[in-house]
Amino acid sequence: MAIFVAAIVVLYALGFLWFTTLLPTETDNDDRSTDAIVVLTGGSDRLGVALDLLSDEKGRKLFVSGVYRGVDVRQLLDLSRHSPEDLSCCVVLGYEADNTRGNALETAAWMKEQGFTSLRLVTATYHMPRSLLEFRHTMPQTLIIPHPVFTEHFKRQDWWMWPGSSALLVTEYTKYLIARVRGVFDPLFAVLTRTPAE
Repeated sequence: MAIFVAAIVVLYALGFLWFTTLLPTETDNDDRSTDAIVVLTGGSDRLGVALDLLSDEKGRKLFVSGVYRGVDVRQLLDLSRHSPEDLSCCVVLGYEADNTRGNALETAAWMKEQGFTSLRLVTATYHMPRSLLEFRHTMPQTLIIPHPVFTEHFKRQDWWMWPGSSALLVTEYTKYLIARVRGVFDPLFAVLTRTPAE
């Protein structure tokens, strides 16, 4: 039993080190415009970057996923340095999501409604691997360009020297593993629970 536990710990540690290599080190150089820019709530830096991209015409519309109910477009734009009059026409808020999987599902529904087939995904660098996993699983036919945001509170280059950054990565890695496992079993569960056609 002790050997089994030790093996699990070693595998987890090796997987964690591999996971850290997935973290973006710089913004993608892919300069193409997409149908949509999608930003996941969780930090003011993300919204500012997404609005800059919209101003630069990197997308036709900006979808903000996971917004608190009661918050409107003008309130969000007032928090940024952008004029509500300039961008309010092109910003859409999603209120349904409360986690990353929910972000992907909410975005997929909106993309389908709009007839969009490409998006630029804006979220924090430590959140990008799991976000891409969820979004690509939910929208396999959609072109997704990652656009990581490098926040001050997360030390990407020397995360092991900062307890807060280390703990954040361990949490993200664990959630990433759960999303991986769920992605494997979801199709099987769907088959097993499918109602036979009459």
